[in-house]
Amino acid sequence: MSDLSRHLPLSNRPPQDETSVSTDRRGALAAVVRQADALTSGALDADALTSSALDPSALDPSALDSSALNPDAAAQFLAEARLDREFAGRPLPEVADAIAAGGGRSIRALTDAVRAALSLAGDRPVDLDPVTTGSVALYAIGRAPFDRRAVVGGCTLRATDDGWEFGRGPERAAPARQILEFLLALGDEPPPLTTRR
Repeated sequence: MSDLSRHLPLSNRPPQDETSVSTDRRGALAAVVRQADALTSGALDADALTSSALDPSALDPSALDSSALNPDAAAQFLAEARLDREFAGRPLPEVADAIAAGGGRSIRALTDAVRAALSLAGDRPVDLDPVTTGSVALYAIGRAPFDRRAVVGGCTLRATDDGWEFGRGPERAAPARQILEFLLALGDEPPPLTTRR
């Protein structure tokens, strides 16, 4: 019986290093704001979008299309991400730096920012960390509109591109972005039912 207890929740399993476990989402939120900055700047190159989320100085100015610049897009992003009261009128790189250096941020704030970034991106690529997409999906599934929860309820949701899954039952597999867009009410196509591996 003692061997079985190691695998139970809240058991006396061998201790592990859990110093990286935190509810603070400010690093992920800052990365999403940097993605939004790349999108509002008109960055069309997917490699520029990916590298700018990790390092704001990595965005290559030659990847920008000056005709795609939209001065209202940053303000729209801040409003949809519910960051406008705190950072109204400030440039997005400055907002990202302030978030990263500031106090703790919740999963709700991260979810709002991810929804705003996906809305802003439209059909353009957005490179989000798998931990971010998984965390937001798990949070959103409990707060999605009833009809969307009913579609995915009793199913396993699996992101085919990000390596996460959760739930029990028949599998619904799709790219993480499609799952997020459905749960965040940005798209109407649910992840399709697939056969279990």
